[in-house]
Amino acid sequence: MTITTAPGAVRAADRPGTPPPARARRTSLGRTVRDQLTGHAFLIGAVLCFAVFSWYPMVRGVVMSFQRTRRGETTWVGWDNYLRILDDPSFWTAWQNTFYFTGLALVLGYAVPFFVAILLNEFRHARGYLRILVYLPVMLPPASALFLFKFYAYDPSDAGLFNAILKGFGLPTSQWMQSPEMTMPAMVIASTWMNMGSAVLIYLAALQNIPGELYEAAELDGAGIWRRIMHVTIPQTRLILALLAMLQIVATMQLFIEPLILANGAGAEDSATSVAYLIYQHGFFQNDLNGAAALGVIMLVVLAGFSAVYLRLTARQD
Repeated sequence: MTITTAPGAVRAADRPGTPPPARARRTSLGRTVRDQLTGHAFLIGAVLCFAVFSWYPMVRGVVMSFQRTRRGETTWVGWDNYLRILDDPSFWTAWQNTFYFTGLALVLGYAVPFFVAILLNEFRHARGYLRILVYLPVMLPPASALFLFKFYAYDPSDAGLFNAILKGFGLPTSQWMQSPEMTMPAMVIASTWMNMGSAVLIYLAALQNIPGELYEAAELDGAGIWRRIMHVTIPQTRLILALLAMLQIVATMQLFIEPLILANGAGAEDSATSVAYLIYQHGFFQNDLNGAAALGVIMLVVLAGFSAVYLRLTARQD
């Protein structure tokens, strides 16, 4: 006996609003469960990495800053470590040097990559080669780049690269890292050369997203190159400029490897001592892990306060 479907008849599974068969529902549910489990597995792995390598050391450092460990015995001392650190003259010298380095880095290391990006954006040929050339220092290990500066560029004799350039222009040479006055500017130059490649590429990406019509309208109004930068380029890249300014300040206030390699730590007359290097000195030279933890917490509070002020100001501007 053959069952036929009358013309115009519709099967129940094909009718609008008819629920799918049970097998299809089970397959869809299984796929959803697998996707959720896969996503949560990756998320749990990332959370565990942050918890073990970031959050736990941070909490442990805060706890250690209120303790004192002597001969394997740990006692709770409250604010004694902080008061002892604040009474240390090196603490205030380190903060003064750190703020000085951060200020110089904002003048030089923050402005130079932006103008280099504007210059590269104007080139029509060999643009890829120039980007590689600018980004090349970032690919070098920081220690290797700093040793290159220390033994080749900052050689205090006339054989040093920078002294040879100054002598070629008839200018007086410098002792560079042996001079307290030149220690910080020399470290800023080296740090800018090492790290500006990443900022240049970010600025280039932002510049290429600016509509060309804005520049054409500015040119029709008679605007020169500087007016176009001030009234078109900077307003259109304001968010990127603000973000990189915050990252620049946070990174430069954690100054460590530059004084460690270029100035052998403290530098001439403590001119290179930074807060991060002072933490290293307390922890590994003076065996004062609790004082180092207190210094780390103070730096954390300062950077967190700056970040909070920055977020508040940018929220108002938006």
